[in-house]
Amino acid sequence: MLVLLFLIFGWSKMTNFAGTVSYMAQTGMPLPFLGAVVAIIIEFFVSIAVLLGIFTQPLAVLMALYTLATGFIGHKYWLMTGVARYENEINFFKNVSIAGGFLLLYVTGPGRYALPIGKRS
Repeated sequence: MLVLLFLIFGWSKMTNFAGTVSYMAQTGMPLPFLGAVVAIIIEFFVSIAVLLGIFTQPLAVLMALYTLATGFIGHKYWLMTGVARYENEINFFKNVSIAGGFLLLYVTGPGRYALPIGKRS
């Protein structure tokens, strides 16, 4: 369930690549094309690997860092007022919570049903 959000939105970014690049350009992201590619790789393909238990622990750390970075880049509530501040503050702290979940996954590992690729003994 931890990667479901990323799978859904990674797929959406991948199937509407031009829209993703345009959105990233509108938010002021430098190199929006590269940002869109990175977002798709991490949100969709890395999430699939985590879901299958492939290199779960290092990828969980990557996902935690990515989630925190997107929180700081996309939810700058401290620069906003009113409803926008409130909504972005919620989303920022959701990102922090999700990152915490990925760090817990790093500590616990992929579990017994994971594929045995990159598993610690």
